[in-house]
Amino acid sequence: QARLVESGGGSVQAGGSLRLSCATPGYSFAGNCMGWFRQAPGKEREAIASISGFGSSTSYGDSVKGRFTISRDNAKSTQTLQMNSLKPEDTGMYYCAAGRTDWCRLDPADYSYWGKGTLVTISS
Repeated sequence: QARLVESGGGSVQAGGSLRLSCATPGYSFAGNCMGWFRQAPGKEREAIASISGFGSSTSYGDSVKGRFTISRDNAKSTQTLQMNSLKPEDTGMYYCAAGRTDWCRLDPADYSYWGKGTLVTISS
């Protein structure tokens, strides 16, 4: 069964950077869209970024454009979210997700596989 495992979360001060990784041990999502979502306490899940099956296309939520970069390495079955210029409002649980098609929208409904999340805390 496909598994997505996030890592890289932690606590940093505003203005800092973090790099999140998503591994898919024993399973390849090459050709499948992947993405990142986050959920802050008391808030709905928010779409952060998506990347197409072979990395040719990306999309970002308005709140992270210009600060976050999504990438993937299909040979290593990993995808990465580089987060720069972090703000306190970026705090939340970050989830890696994968869909069944080459391209997915910034919509949780397009994703069939989900990790358990990694916590990011940004202090002011």
